[in-house]
Amino acid sequence: AIEKLSEDEISDIEEIRLRANKPVMIYLKNEDYFLGKKGCLEKIPTEGIYINAMDINKSLQVMCDFSLYSIEEELKQCFLTIKGGHRVGIVGRAVIEKENIKTIKDISGLNIRIAKEVIGCGTKLVKELYSDGVKHTLIASPPNCGKTTLLRDIVRNLSTGILESGIYGYKVGVVDERSEIAGCYLGIPQRDVGLRTDVLDACPKAQGIMLMLRSMSPEIIAVDEIGSNDDADAILNAIYSGVKVIATVHGKDIDEILKKPGVKCLIENNAFERIVFLSRKNGPGTIEEIINI
Repeated sequence: AIEKLSEDEISDIEEIRLRANKPVMIYLKNEDYFLGKKGCLEKIPTEGIYINAMDINKSLQVMCDFSLYSIEEELKQCFLTIKGGHRVGIVGRAVIEKENIKTIKDISGLNIRIAKEVIGCGTKLVKELYSDGVKHTLIASPPNCGKTTLLRDIVRNLSTGILESGIYGYKVGVVDERSEIAGCYLGIPQRDVGLRTDVLDACPKAQGIMLMLRSMSPEIIAVDEIGSNDDADAILNAIYSGVKVIATVHGKDIDEILKKPGVKCLIENNAFERIVFLSRKNGPGTIEEIINI
């Protein structure tokens, strides 16, 4: 039924949510709708298409090419990345072994997050902030405000270069713990992250930063959604090694981001030279404020 939606509606879809014994929900333009039986968006749930656990299982089988074994590790993390860089969140019954999640069974819900690549959304900011050299930068916003999309385009610009602005291209190492920056599928980035970018996919940030430093000699390291003390230690290590760091964090203002112990440590140690705050005021990626540290 989704293919019956208009081209504009399809292009605006942000999430598709499948829940057992509930109607299919579509999220776009910051609102949710039920997918109607006639292929239209509805606000009345009784008009929606209802699905069951078997439908969800069939959908997951298609996403993993009919091999659940091949996504065993992803199931432990409750998400997988499919071709095109789209990310699928998974919920159900967690099977615990030695205090760790062994797998997810009886899957009852999928959240298909449509990857949005907005080429050029970070070009103006890159020219403004980095024409005289890359600065250690923290990008902060509440969820769904476009910080990962902005980070990706910043990486693309710095990696490929903007010759007219005197940016000739840097070696960039992306540590993509949640597979949201590069959207790797079978280890290959599905998003454009630039010509000189190396991606370490599905690796914890703190470990990945250290591996990048040892193995790929990056000039810049980019990471998404920092917050822990381990993240802070690894980022400080990178900075002390002469590598520039560009990172994102959840938080609407300085008070909120300082509640995260790792971020508080980094700011107290003057790790970042710029902090960029985003909102959705004029759509995702709206720059509210840039703080020079």
